[in-house]
Amino acid sequence: MASVTVRGLALCTTSLLNFAFVFISGADLIRFVSFRAIYHNITGETTLCRDSIPWSVALRDSSVLRALAVDLGLLALFIVQHSLLAWLPVKQALQSVLGPLNRTAYCFTTALALQILMRYWQPVTNAPCLWSVRQAPWSVWFPLLCFSLHFLCWAIICSILMIFDYPELLGIKQVYYDCLRLGDPLSHKSPHAQRLLSHLRHPVCLELGVVLWLLPALSLDRLLLAGALSAYLALAHSLDKQDLAYLCVQLNSKMQLFAQPHGGSADATPNEDTDDHKKK
Repeated sequence: MASVTVRGLALCTTSLLNFAFVFISGADLIRFVSFRAIYHNITGETTLCRDSIPWSVALRDSSVLRALAVDLGLLALFIVQHSLLAWLPVKQALQSVLGPLNRTAYCFTTALALQILMRYWQPVTNAPCLWSVRQAPWSVWFPLLCFSLHFLCWAIICSILMIFDYPELLGIKQVYYDCLRLGDPLSHKSPHAQRLLSHLRHPVCLELGVVLWLLPALSLDRLLLAGALSAYLALAHSLDKQDLAYLCVQLNSKMQLFAQPHGGSADATPNEDTDDHKKK
């Protein structure tokens, strides 16, 4: 009994420490992707890029090529980590070794890869921007507009992650269910929900696309970051019409639930996942 309790405490402690690290990494990612790039324009920073340098000269500059090579390697590190650990044979091997900490390890290594990317990212300052809003009054208003839209997109992303079972996404629920001997949390969801989550873990492609591309100035290294991550988001998911139909049914169910008077009614349309959980 004591060994079971110690094991449970160790699993919970590990999961909570991982949650803290992922939370810090998420805050750093918001600063890195959104606010740092917009801040350059609001403050009138001039070292973001140099429009006076021709592209023919910039693309032959060794410092520019070296910075792009480093950034490309950092992006490759993140993409390989994110894809390799999600590959079914690797997932099964890690599951046999780590047990309920498998999802925790995946989130930890993802956050670690992001921290390495942000820490060693090399800005390209000896090349012109692809676009730059510098004409008054848009040089002031457009960065503020970008800031507002970025803030809105990050708020939507956080809301979607909460709706899509944030504790399960980070591996906290796996540890909790293991301590209570309830099995895998995904097994309590409906087959349609399991199928959807196997095709796309975090459906925030549109919002991430906005924060990656909507900027007052687009430098060469930012083009590499936005292009690589946008391509990865587009190629990584495998949603189909069946997933879309399931999402539409769930959306209609939620809209009917919100449209009902306070307290609901006896003939309310049940949520498929909740009903399936109750049956289990």
